[in-house]
Amino acid sequence: MNWALVLVVVAATTISDLIQSLEMKQHGEIEDLRPGRWGAIVASIARRRRLIVAVFFMAVSFFAFLKLLAVADLSFAVPATALSYVVETILARYVLGERIVIQRWAGVGLVACGVALLSL
Repeated sequence: MNWALVLVVVAATTISDLIQSLEMKQHGEIEDLRPGRWGAIVASIARRRRLIVAVFFMAVSFFAFLKLLAVADLSFAVPATALSYVVETILARYVLGERIVIQRWAGVGLVACGVALLSL
């Protein structure tokens, strides 16, 4: 059950982050952050359906993580869910077309080794 919850957290977090990144790249930077513009900004965000889906998946991730914390030790839950960094880096490279430097690949490898050690 613990690993199933880890997979839900990792999948939901990854989907949410990927959709958010795609939406931010499509929409661009919000330059006018004056308090009088906040209503228009929120309304603009609310019209972006994919962003709403991303928020849904982040909520799924959050509640699955809470459930994981209820049934597993913190020393297992936090390192195991770090697997999302591995998946997100791979997707950033091959889906988003981002350039990943060697230091980041090394970090991803270390995280993957840590998660593999947890599974033993």
